[in-house]
Amino acid sequence: MPTYQSEGSSGLDLRAAVDGEITLQPGEIKLIPIGLSISLPHGYEAQVRPRSGLALQHGLGLVNSPGTIDSDYRGEIGVIAINWGKKEVTVKRGDRIGQIVITKVSRAIIEEVVELDSTKRGDGGFGHSGV
Repeated sequence: MPTYQSEGSSGLDLRAAVDGEITLQPGEIKLIPIGLSISLPHGYEAQVRPRSGLALQHGLGLVNSPGTIDSDYRGEIGVIAINWGKKEVTVKRGDRIGQIVITKVSRAIIEEVVELDSTKRGDGGFGHSGV
């Protein structure tokens, strides 16, 4: 079962549900099963995120971070891991491999317009505000 590791934790740690172990070579991507399915209420989502300690110590991250689990998905959760490091990383059954944050979501009402309202920023994009 996923668990909060401290009273202030935002995410529940997810544990690998692999048979034996999985090794990721540098640059390699693999789907790591969690052995868990969830049922979220409508209006909520779960975000699968990396664990900072794994990233710093081993270069292990998630390819689609955060990965979104919609309220109507009922399949098994998996973590799409990538080894950004220079050495192979081995994941064993029960290792904390990611975390999941449950959050409320809003659905947008889409409206097509000819012109947008103006703001001080306008269309200033990447790097427009300086360093």
